[in-house]
Amino acid sequence: MNTDAATRTLHIAIDHPSAVQSAADQARSVARGMPGALPDQAAVLASELASNIVKHARNGALFVQRSPLRGGMDIVAVDSGPGMPDVALSLRDGYSTTRTMGAGLGAARRIATDFAIRSETGLGTLAHARLAEPDAPRTTGATGALCLPADGEQESGDGYAVAEHDGARTALMIDGLGHGPEAATAAQRAERTFLANPTAPLVDIIAALHRALRHTRGAAVAALRLSAGRAEFCGIGNVRATTLSPRGIHHQFTGHAGIVGFNLPRPRSRFVDLAEHTTVVLYTDGIDHRWTHTPTDARLTLPPVLLAASLAHTHRRRRDDATILALGPHLGMR
Repeated sequence: MNTDAATRTLHIAIDHPSAVQSAADQARSVARGMPGALPDQAAVLASELASNIVKHARNGALFVQRSPLRGGMDIVAVDSGPGMPDVALSLRDGYSTTRTMGAGLGAARRIATDFAIRSETGLGTLAHARLAEPDAPRTTGATGALCLPADGEQESGDGYAVAEHDGARTALMIDGLGHGPEAATAAQRAERTFLANPTAPLVDIIAALHRALRHTRGAAVAALRLSAGRAEFCGIGNVRATTLSPRGIHHQFTGHAGIVGFNLPRPRSRFVDLAEHTTVVLYTDGIDHRWTHTPTDARLTLPPVLLAASLAHTHRRRRDDATILALGPHLGMR
């Protein structure tokens, strides 16, 4: 069984040329403890992706974190720029529209273990570079996750955890009441409780969390289990789930009213069938749910890592902790 708890995400605004060096330094710090040249490679990736934003885009940022489930680390670049007319040409060594050496995106693709990029008018450019550690575990499906604290907070009161077992994936998302250390304590206790027995029925998981969180602030919680062609959702509070595919938004769920650890109604699961190429997105109320009202075709075809970053970049409520978890399989390019 493969399990992991929330990796807190570092958000780096790329709003000035000086942010490029800052991004490199912070990426190296996140990668500290990884073997060999990986910390230096992380710094180079962050520098190249940040430089591309400074040269060509606006309202850009990097999301940097250790990789959920798979080991290594992720660097995701997002912007609200004009997009690239020819992505393949932009990845070619020596190509530049700014009279520089043109090494940026091509160099990033060579260094990264995995690299994905999407660029369209109205979407901007999103690029994901992953560095894998030796012998990193393999997963059965694509996963994208970001966990961001509210502005001014050092810790996120949100959390998530994921377990892969017997051909299924079970995910938990937690939104601890309020912000700061006490909310973070509730989220982390919920993560540990879930990971102690992630294969239990979802209603039993919610009941176990209720017992575990009784002496904390409490939390909104949602549990999701994905198996072949089927999803089960069980939630309490305002954590939401949405299923989508290139054809559009298919299902939306919100938890029943209550607070896990304080006032728990009887947990009930809801089940839906999933068509091929469906992604399921879990998110706390730090992500504005109105993204589901008019999603663009470009967004509907994003792979999970880029989908999570796109939603966090454009629909994050910065005064609240914000967490999003996107679980494939998906038609999006990888």
